[in-house]
Amino acid sequence: MAVVFSPRPLYTGEEGGKRRSLIGSKPADLMSEKIWFLKRCDLFERLTPAQKRRLECGAAMRTFRRHEIIYFPTEPGQSVLVLAKGRVKLKTLGPEGQETILAFIGAGELFGELAIVDSEPRNEYAEAVEESLVLAIPRDDMLWLMSQRPQVALHVTKLLGFRRRRIENRLRNILFRSNRERIVALLQELLEAHGRADGTAWEIGLPLSHQDLASLIGATRETVTLTLGRLQYERLIEVRRRRIRVLDRAGLAAEANGNGAASADNRRRVPRKTSV
Repeated sequence: MAVVFSPRPLYTGEEGGKRRSLIGSKPADLMSEKIWFLKRCDLFERLTPAQKRRLECGAAMRTFRRHEIIYFPTEPGQSVLVLAKGRVKLKTLGPEGQETILAFIGAGELFGELAIVDSEPRNEYAEAVEESLVLAIPRDDMLWLMSQRPQVALHVTKLLGFRRRRIENRLRNILFRSNRERIVALLQELLEAHGRADGTAWEIGLPLSHQDLASLIGATRETVTLTLGRLQYERLIEVRRRRIRVLDRAGLAAEANGNGAASADNRRRVPRKTSV
């Protein structure tokens, strides 16, 4: 069964700086474009010709504008999604509309993978953080591929386990750790997943607002702002225009791992303001 996105002008990529629309494109062009993006995902990099044809025929491809919803919690899980370009966030909304961010998805990553387990309605929103290109693979095709290639099944199983463990860690942090400890642990998690060297420091390669961070750990924006200010004062991090640079990676890791002594030593190095 082919996957159908809601009708909108789509494009398959860029050529010579211009977008190529799906309308009027040759089927061969569309197939080669789909498989090119699939091969960028580690899971699909070694497909046989027969497996390529099966996925190419069933997959659908579509772009989503910034802040556009890719799927809603009430939609049945009929497909597994691959992010070809852009960035996506998975989130839930509380009774009063408060947002909790479950994860950020980067290019080449799989999401909506619970559709493999069953076709029950999805239990979160997927929203494009920036303009994103998404491939949808029918559930039946994915199950067929997993039966053909045990390593694909193992990869998906590990992915399910990793994401469940991450959510469990976040829940433990919310229940048992202080706001500062939760924020430090989150920064460490984001650094490991999205960090890149920036001179003598490390930058978290995600543009994150204070509200985004608050939505990731179940805190208020004001609490996050105050805590980030304190971490910046202690020279652990630097915050500029939705970008966070980690100045002392060892110090941040020590505190994230519960090494209070290292954290205290770091704070003692910071000169205190004196009252006048």
